[in-house]
Amino acid sequence: MGGDVAPRAAPRLTPVRRDPGYHPPVDTSDRTSAAETPGDAPWAPVRVLFICTHNSARSQMAEGLLRARGGDGFAAFSAGTEATEVRPLAIRAMDDLGIDIRDQWSKTLHGYLAEPFDLVVTVCDSAREACPVFSGARRMEHWSFDDPSAATGSDEGRLAVYRRVRDEIATRVDALVAREDLR
Repeated sequence: MGGDVAPRAAPRLTPVRRDPGYHPPVDTSDRTSAAETPGDAPWAPVRVLFICTHNSARSQMAEGLLRARGGDGFAAFSAGTEATEVRPLAIRAMDDLGIDIRDQWSKTLHGYLAEPFDLVVTVCDSAREACPVFSGARRMEHWSFDDPSAATGSDEGRLAVYRRVRDEIATRVDALVAREDLR
């Protein structure tokens, strides 16, 4: 019959790998003030970016800790002045706390330069020197931690350094979650 049309094949979708901390833009069309930004809305999460040189250990652990401990009130991101890989010992140290950062990956700052953040935290001294000002940040802080990837010795000895640095970062993240000045 002339009116029969063959069914169209469904288009194939290619999966896109997104940062697990990605949050779609907030619809601001109903805002009363054009001066309001996403972080100003009472329902918007506090956006925090952790920066380290290689985005391989300290910033990755900070991102994972804030995601786990900050709940819906925070959106955590991490980046580096250059990208490498998430260090396996950082993953193991976080596993001890039941926090899985295997789906996180090393990213550069370039993907975040135009993004607004309520807080940008440098977690290593060289990242602080490399980006003393981050234009998309409402506030910047520096938290200095030892570089666990510089640890030498046995795997267990190096893992102990990662755990110590993780615990130091966790103390700062817990204090961050309790802060009222970011909301």
